[in-house]
Amino acid sequence: MKKVIRLILAFILLINFGCKKDKQVIFQENHSVQSKSYSVVGETSLVKWIAYKTTDKVPVKGKFNSIKITNSKEAKTIEEALNGIIFSIPVSSVSTDDKLRDSKIVEFLFGAMKNTEFLSGTFNINESNSSVNITMNGISKTIPIELEKDGQMVTFSKTLNLNDWELKSAIESLNKVCYDLHKGPDGISKTWDEVEIKAVIYLKVTT
Repeated sequence: MKKVIRLILAFILLINFGCKKDKQVIFQENHSVQSKSYSVVGETSLVKWIAYKTTDKVPVKGKFNSIKITNSKEAKTIEEALNGIIFSIPVSSVSTDDKLRDSKIVEFLFGAMKNTEFLSGTFNINESNSSVNITMNGISKTIPIELEKDGQMVTFSKTLNLNDWELKSAIESLNKVCYDLHKGPDGISKTWDEVEIKAVIYLKVTT
């Protein structure tokens, strides 16, 4: 009888030890998830864009190679890390894989704007209603966006009408210097006021 009692007690102790161990593992896993934090790093982020020329709307692809971030902070979620971030993009970092075209864009498009050195803005991010405030030509406009998350990478795409920033004269300035290059088979030279942008933002993750 004593042997039976000892076996029962040993079995109970074994179960309790196993449960405590499982609980400890679960606690460690949950603690690991909760302690993860995110922060935005400008050096690993970029903005791609597609502009258009000729009446056939031929795409011209480019990007900005540099984004400067201020107000970066560590946060428990990606949304919190992005919210309130202030960014500035040096227009000199524009790249279309054509240095002559790049110089024309900098001089005749951005150079015709007010405050030409940087494009700037602020992220206003939450789970249900996100936007980015973009400042160009001394004018700020708030643009609604939808974030796509893939691990440490966040992207959003948007079509901008440059006339919302009163850039008609800047577009005409660029089209004038690129008149023949922006001429289609119909003989009409055209630079579109529509630009598609895609922002690619990488976040640093710490635990």
